[in-house]
Amino acid sequence: MEAFTRDVNRLIGFCDLGMGSGWGAACATITGMDEFVMPRTLSKGRTFVYMLPWREQDLLKVGYSRQPLVRMRSLHRRFFDVFDLDRGLLLETERLAQARQVERSILLRHAQQRSPAPLVIPDAAAGYSEWLRGVCPEVTAELQAVSARDDLPLHTLKSWLQQWFLDQGDVLYEWSLRMLEAIEYEAFNVPRELQRGDAARSLAYVMDACEAVDLPLADLFPDSVLAWRGRF
Repeated sequence: MEAFTRDVNRLIGFCDLGMGSGWGAACATITGMDEFVMPRTLSKGRTFVYMLPWREQDLLKVGYSRQPLVRMRSLHRRFFDVFDLDRGLLLETERLAQARQVERSILLRHAQQRSPAPLVIPDAAAGYSEWLRGVCPEVTAELQAVSARDDLPLHTLKSWLQQWFLDQGDVLYEWSLRMLEAIEYEAFNVPRELQRGDAARSLAYVMDACEAVDLPLADLFPDSVLAWRGRF
């Protein structure tokens, strides 16, 4: 039961919907999502160096985080639309200091290619010294070289996100049924002018993310949820 509750909380954090009394009357913050997706301890343990190529420009973001999903979400809510998930990379290091060293090496090597962040990125999350222009092949090669030299796992963003969703297993299935129940309850019991649509937005958001990483929805969600999505 404890593991089930933890996994449900991860999904709550991912879509920013709280499933307390009232079925979604409260929305979680980015800080709340941090707590759900990974432990808050940042001083040691597995840390990811990320390369996030912007889909519409020859621009990328380099950084490190113990919580890459949270970091991507802080940069853009629909990160799976604005970042190129096929070219993006996550280098999995064993220690925070190791990740920091890799990131610093890349940023120093390409200091002349620094560029402003896209305008849609929130100022508080932008990391102004961490955006580079025109060096995606070079940074890709550097991360591949570190991975080979130090025997560290290197994931594409798409494969890592696919595994994240698959790891939710039955929890994602059950959560989607709860969201559908909340949607139907609101539709039939709440006056239209008072309806907020939180559950509908959250369910659609998670399903959009699954489609963005090429996961077949029919393998993850019940028929009733698939039928709901088919109406939109």
